[in-house]
Amino acid sequence: MAIDAIVAIGGEDTLGVAQKLYQEGLNILGVPKTIDNDLSATDFTFGFDTAVNIVMECIDRLHTTAESHNRIMVVEVMGRHAGWIATYAGIAGGADYILIPEIPIDIEEVCLSIQQRHKMGKKFSIIVVAEGAVFKDKDIYVQDKGLDEFGHVRLGGIGNVISKIIEEKTGFETRVTVLGHIQRGGTPTAFDRVLGTRFGVKAFELIKEKKFGRMVALKGIEIIDVPLKDATEKLKTVDLKLYEIAKIFFG
Repeated sequence: MAIDAIVAIGGEDTLGVAQKLYQEGLNILGVPKTIDNDLSATDFTFGFDTAVNIVMECIDRLHTTAESHNRIMVVEVMGRHAGWIATYAGIAGGADYILIPEIPIDIEEVCLSIQQRHKMGKKFSIIVVAEGAVFKDKDIYVQDKGLDEFGHVRLGGIGNVISKIIEEKTGFETRVTVLGHIQRGGTPTAFDRVLGTRFGVKAFELIKEKKFGRMVALKGIEIIDVPLKDATEKLKTVDLKLYEIAKIFFG
């Protein structure tokens, strides 16, 4: 049976393969689905809002223990090259520090900020860190030396490193929570359900019009289509203006 068209649903790697297949002559188009929200040419990918809400709820829950036990809580979230989840969930969850791959970590600054909070009577702190964040010396932390099917190292562990350093430098009891794949499951938010539906309808329209090599995208409130290559040629990293807004709240 002949295949008239293929709809590739996924993130950077999946849609990068889709673009290559299109160049080989396959009738293919893309739908942006990734919790990382790091695809260019679309304001949001579906899956991102759900992940952010899950992380936000976890941060809310950690506030209880952090405040009642006067602890520093480090929350490690997903985000290999872009810190969208950490930034959005950190702002929404009231984190006191947000560490993302886009800005190398100054651990001395983090520890000083925590100490200043304690002097002001704030005896606990919540720190959200993306798994791909690096220190100024560019070190990264990996779960093991193996690679996934796309050649990426398996990240993980920076939360434990940061927790240990903070406790050593400040003397304050510090704990780490690695949310891991909890972020990737659960009940989708209404926003993601509606966005996914709208993407699907637009993809069907593109197939009818035989407009291949395209990706459906959200721009403002409109669903549009863009060339696959525009969506995959570079990663969409966190807008530093948004990060500056976050810094207003966590000082």
